[in-house]
Amino acid sequence: MTIARFTGTGFYVPQRVVTNDDMAAFMDTSDEWIRTRTGIEERHWVTEGETGVELALKASMNALQAAGRPATDLDAIVFATSTPDQFAPGNGTLLQHQLGAGDIPAIDIRTQCSGFIYALSVADAWIRAGNYRRILVVGQEIQSTGMDLSTAGRDVSVIFADGAGAVVLEADDTDRRGLLAFDLHSDGSKAQHLWVESPASKNHPRISQADVAAGKHLLRMNGKEVFRNAVELMPSSTLAALDKAGLELEDVALVIPHQANLRISDMVQRKLGLRDDQIYNNIQRYGNTTAATIPIALDECVRQGRISAGDIVVLTAFGSGFLWGSVVVRW
Repeated sequence: MTIARFTGTGFYVPQRVVTNDDMAAFMDTSDEWIRTRTGIEERHWVTEGETGVELALKASMNALQAAGRPATDLDAIVFATSTPDQFAPGNGTLLQHQLGAGDIPAIDIRTQCSGFIYALSVADAWIRAGNYRRILVVGQEIQSTGMDLSTAGRDVSVIFADGAGAVVLEADDTDRRGLLAFDLHSDGSKAQHLWVESPASKNHPRISQADVAAGKHLLRMNGKEVFRNAVELMPSSTLAALDKAGLELEDVALVIPHQANLRISDMVQRKLGLRDDQIYNNIQRYGNTTAATIPIALDECVRQGRISAGDIVVLTAFGSGFLWGSVVVRW
């Protein structure tokens, strides 16, 4: 049976580094306040003129180089983002053009913080069906341009950041190494706990001066509800995915959770009973880059030698929607 296997990883973040002290210049906060509540020490933000597709292009080129593949070898692109460069067309199509990948299919996945997991599931299904053999999967976000940088918005704006991560998935006909099982969920009844209300096609016009004045174009979050659900649903999804793969928690070499908040990751670790060497966090240096957190962390783990051939790795995410899910990988 054919399954999808990682053959290359890569990431890119903007050169601009924003420290917690820099954030204190925008609002009433401090390095201690931010570290205590989020674990974040610094994050990367774009400068004016940088685009999400540019970030994705650099991450993708790094992943393709690691895979030893030119862009012309790709059969498809699956692009996860909740912050596209424009309303339409999607970033996947623009990336296809900039890569010079030929007229291959390119789709956007819009499932916010869980976007990369969902994008992997689509690419995996395409490969298992025999439709394509080499797929580029990207997670990319620019969150910094949609933040309320006043004190009123600090609970959100100190967390989110910009970046892109990418992987190359290829068909593996040995049925030994690759994506083994997914566990995916949604609960739209909790949508308003983490959302951006405008621009919206239900409005006439999609965005108005009144919407902007009311801050409806800015990300809003009920932090307590997000925390409460994230620390329950990522562990339960991890266990469910392992069960589908016929594996136990004891088989796992590494868990890479969505980098939402270090306190959330710490609670996930405790609930699963993981050792420190079984979980990877880098939110301290990059903040929450939404759909990009997992591929960024995955590439770091690969380059640091944290993952060896045959290791069982779990990627798990939770976010706006609410949407959550996990994937089990045999490296």
